[in-house]
Amino acid sequence: MDYSLIQSIWTIVVMVLFIGIVIWAWSGKRKKRFDEAANLPFTEDDMTSVDTTTEEKTHG
Repeated sequence: MDYSLIQSIWTIVVMVLFIGIVIWAWSGKRKKRFDEAANLPFTEDDMTSVDTTTEEKTHG
């Protein structure tokens, strides 16, 4: 196989993959799910906040 043929096949594979991802992302079936994910930072949680600070232990 010639290097240019491999390069051409790889370009076509990547282009088809890209088009597939675009179709998947813009599909109407996923609109509700993407809208929910987009509004996720604005929802309030009922979970108690967890203190993430940690105290460093010193040895000496």
